[in-house]
Amino acid sequence: MTRAESAPRVHVDRARCAASGLCLAHVPEVFDQSDTDGRVLLLDPEPGPALAGRVRAALARCPSGAITLRGPEGPGHDLEET
Repeated sequence: MTRAESAPRVHVDRARCAASGLCLAHVPEVFDQSDTDGRVLLLDPEPGPALAGRVRAALARCPSGAITLRGPEGPGHDLEET
């Protein structure tokens, strides 16, 4: 099984995004903000275990719920920390 098949993926719903920038503040390696509309841009959909805690923090603090994790077991599958 490859990393892409087994690793949870970060998904963003740009239409739902409130453009608060909290995700970018927590994990700039994974999220960016559009210069045009201020909404979230996903830089790395599979950030891996090293960033798991920070990705979960961004997900928990997203005011619009625009960030989700999806994995082999479906939506909500969590990233593992090492």
